[in-house]
Amino acid sequence: QTGDAAVWYNTICIVHGRTALIRLKPPSPIAPRPLISNTHAATMSEEEATSTATATEENKPKKEEEEVEAKEEEEEKVKEEESTATFEPVVNLEVVEIRSGEEDEELICSYRSKLFLYGETLLDKGTGNKTWKERGIGDARILRHRQHQRLRFLMRQEKTMKVIANHAIDPRIQLEPNAGSDRSWVWSCYDFAEGELEEKVFALRFSNSEVAEEFKKKYEECQKEMEKLLAGEDKPDVGGEAAEVAEALGELKTSEE
Repeated sequence: QTGDAAVWYNTICIVHGRTALIRLKPPSPIAPRPLISNTHAATMSEEEATSTATATEENKPKKEEEEVEAKEEEEEKVKEEESTATFEPVVNLEVVEIRSGEEDEELICSYRSKLFLYGETLLDKGTGNKTWKERGIGDARILRHRQHQRLRFLMRQEKTMKVIANHAIDPRIQLEPNAGSDRSWVWSCYDFAEGELEEKVFALRFSNSEVAEEFKKKYEECQKEMEKLLAGEDKPDVGGEAAEVAEALGELKTSEE
């Protein structure tokens, strides 16, 4: 049945064996909730994001201050924990002056290179089988003694500073090019690197051919100088010291005069 105010429903119920007609009124309709628009939701999310961003920015300096304070506290603890105890050595060692034998010599030239020795290895000792052995990398130097003006070739192995070549600049030595290489020289000489005078064959390899040619030129100049010294010729009087000494000797008078 339809009326002006509402719609009624007829229902038949059976109670204790009897039939009854019941008229029911439907419940009042529930008004639907208004929907939130997308724009409103977007503005809400933006407001929430800005609020969280401002909150994190405000918390950043606080965290940085806390970290700085924590570091300062750790540094203070480390300073407090530093030991101030002193320990005296059981054995007092004296400073020993080490002489290399080069104190009375002046450097003429120096070239970085690699030295090889032609001879028997430990495994082939006594068999006569000779091969090239690498002695080490270092500076090939020519030194002049300040007193007697003699020249020598000296080479030490870098890092260990072990002497691997030590011989006088003999005018009879001839630097010959190594087979198949324009940056290395081969020569034989009487060497004193092992503490005994032994005849050895060396090969010296440089970084390039230009350095090798420069070394050979300097070596041959030193050979000529040594040849003059061995022949009894004096070096040229560069500073005029010899003339001054001769003049001073001429002015000397004996007691008889």
